[in-house]
Amino acid sequence: MATYVIGDIHGRLTLLDQLISNVPWDVAHDKIVFLGDLIDRGRDAPGVVNRVIELTNSNPNVVVLRGNHEQMMLDCLDYGDLQWLIPENGGLASLSAYGFELEQLRDVSDIKIPQAHVEFIRTLPFYHEDDQAIYVHAGLVPGEHPSETDTDVLVWTRDLDFFKGYQGKLCFFGHTPTAFLPREGRNRRWGIYIHNSCVGIDTSGEDGSPLSCIQVETFTLYQSYPSGAVEVERLRLRKPSTTTAQIAP
Repeated sequence: MATYVIGDIHGRLTLLDQLISNVPWDVAHDKIVFLGDLIDRGRDAPGVVNRVIELTNSNPNVVVLRGNHEQMMLDCLDYGDLQWLIPENGGLASLSAYGFELEQLRDVSDIKIPQAHVEFIRTLPFYHEDDQAIYVHAGLVPGEHPSETDTDVLVWTRDLDFFKGYQGKLCFFGHTPTAFLPREGRNRRWGIYIHNSCVGIDTSGEDGSPLSCIQVETFTLYQSYPSGAVEVERLRLRKPSTTTAQIAP
């Protein structure tokens, strides 16, 4: 069983389907880890959630993490927190895709997201760990196991101490577009970020940018672009050498 990690999708169903069709994986049996932020900004958040639910129903080895955008949706629905609806955060695109426009809402209680989607999002864990790596949406506190870390940190942090100083067990993360991560960890405009034990694969920050997927064992990068292209890059020589390092729980 191979392991694949997919970065922030942000409602771009076409790019996810391109990966599903073109990556040489067994989507019914291989391990696939989604790093969160399935929703917002893109045009088809409902379609992405549906597709990921289909994958989890057909493959017990699919892991889906909670991102800050899923958390903002829940906070809006549960507590009336309007952060999700701030235009810069992208929730309005999801709201529209689910059939609602902001001017039609009198109160957040008017928002009707399919119950199956809401309940699925409620089940999403804040991190995952296996023999190879730790997987988290935003990042870790160096020297601290994620089980001991405030969940707000796991879904929201943008910390240079993590980006530049983390040297624990190999960690895959999303949340911060790689274009905004330290330059020394990137080798091209939409390349992924690799520095010490950190591997950042959120390449969803710009128009025309790709959705990224890494095969963990071989460190092969697959990127699907809005043009319809799927590009492959071999990154074995850039694979961190600390993959067996452990963080004490």
